[in-house]
Amino acid sequence: MADKRQVKRSIRQLQRVKTWQLVVLLLICGFVAATFLRLNNVGMVDRRDAVLAADKDGNLTAIQTRLYDLQRYVSTHMNADMGTIYLENQYKRDSERIMAQAGSDDNPNGNIYKKAQDNCAPKFASYSTAYLQCTVTYLAQFAPADDPASKVALPKSDLYRHSFASPLWTPDFAGWSVLACVVIVFMIVARLAGLGVLRLMLKMRHRG
Repeated sequence: MADKRQVKRSIRQLQRVKTWQLVVLLLICGFVAATFLRLNNVGMVDRRDAVLAADKDGNLTAIQTRLYDLQRYVSTHMNADMGTIYLENQYKRDSERIMAQAGSDDNPNGNIYKKAQDNCAPKFASYSTAYLQCTVTYLAQFAPADDPASKVALPKSDLYRHSFASPLWTPDFAGWSVLACVVIVFMIVARLAGLGVLRLMLKMRHRG
């Protein structure tokens, strides 16, 4: 008899907090979590755009600073996956510098860099990797055969690609709000399961 009263008391305690109240609380926490997750992503996009803007301006110090800022932000904020960014403008500048040095006026064939530009520019509608390769191929024709180091070699494009990983969970506003949602979901499941078990126990005792 005492066990039966204890079961009924446990049921009443669980029923003090209604399931619909927990669901409403979950919806509120879900909205807050979604807002903070969105803000994390917006912060990443702003910093990624700053890197690309610095790449366009050509300031090496600014590029490194913006890259460090982006890396630090992505590594400390969830939902901040950035994909891969390519410093295309810096790659072009470094490639042009290498080709200009290879085709300087000191070359016995004259300014072959200008000749390469004149030869390749009409073949391509815009500045591209294909245009660079055409220029390199043209310059390589004038490299001394006994000096392999003088052959033109463009920088590796992979060195200009950057990708930083965002953690699955971080202890920021977004992380704590997501954790709160998980806790509330667990409470709802535990409450429903607990009520189900207690009612089943009470029914079994009635039969007994």
